[in-house]
Amino acid sequence: MARDHRSGIEFRTPMRRILIGALAFVMALTFLIWRIDSPRVERFRAAFIDRVVPNLDWALLPVTKFVDMVEGFQSYASLYEQNQELRRELQQMKAWKEAAVQLEQQNAKLLAQNQVRLDPKLTSVSGVVLADAGSPFRQSVLLNVGARDGIVDGWATMDGLGLVGRISGVGQTTARVILLTDASSRIPVTIQPSGQKAMLVGDNSAAPPVEFLESPEQVRPGDRVISSGDGGVFPAGLLVGQVELDKDRRLRVRLAADYERLNFLRVLRSHPAERITAPGRLIAPAVPPRAEPLPAAEAAPQAEAGDG
Repeated sequence: MARDHRSGIEFRTPMRRILIGALAFVMALTFLIWRIDSPRVERFRAAFIDRVVPNLDWALLPVTKFVDMVEGFQSYASLYEQNQELRRELQQMKAWKEAAVQLEQQNAKLLAQNQVRLDPKLTSVSGVVLADAGSPFRQSVLLNVGARDGIVDGWATMDGLGLVGRISGVGQTTARVILLTDASSRIPVTIQPSGQKAMLVGDNSAAPPVEFLESPEQVRPGDRVISSGDGGVFPAGLLVGQVELDKDRRLRVRLAADYERLNFLRVLRSHPAERITAPGRLIAPAVPPRAEPLPAAEAAPQAEAGDG
């Protein structure tokens, strides 16, 4: 066994030397052929390339596919980065869009407030809603105007569309507004065009019911509801909303004010009406003065002149 192993080693060593020498000879010959500037050698090189190179496409296919894969991966990475950048820009655009929509709504409300036609005797103070102090049992908001601005308890508040509520609690720099939807809110209203008087009663819902109607059959959905001014709670003629029927066929009021976006409110300075505490005297119609009789001394000459 040792002899066979030794004879194998002795056989492989000369074969290795022969192969290395042959490979070196071929490489040297190839180098010399590619370096010789001869027309015949040039034709040989051209023929060799035309013969061998096209048949090597199958060998170059894995390399080509690998290069294409690397380029595709680089392109995918670039597309991914661009996609992420576009997503970030889209998110920023959404934020800008939301800000623009809010500014547009605020601008529309301010313009609507400027276009509201009220009694010229009613002046107003505009305030910004600081916080929503509402709860399931109480509906109110806080304004950034108070006693320093001359705000008084009981004054009506409106947004750019309709009546919102009344002032209930005044601080030095803030005031609380009880909304029409609050359970403690009760305001007298008039339903047009029938002229029916009623009471709008808050019940912590978005559409307060109408109660104490004299003739409910004269009221139709879509009728306009305004403040009546009875009791001196609110000035008359302020828009409240429109009548609608709920699923129980109960009359309710769809409020004109946008309670979802109460950003600005107008506080109406309503001065109490002059009260008459004592009955007045009857004023008799004017009577024309009667002619007084002339004295006797003046009447005689006038009679003689008449006879003459």
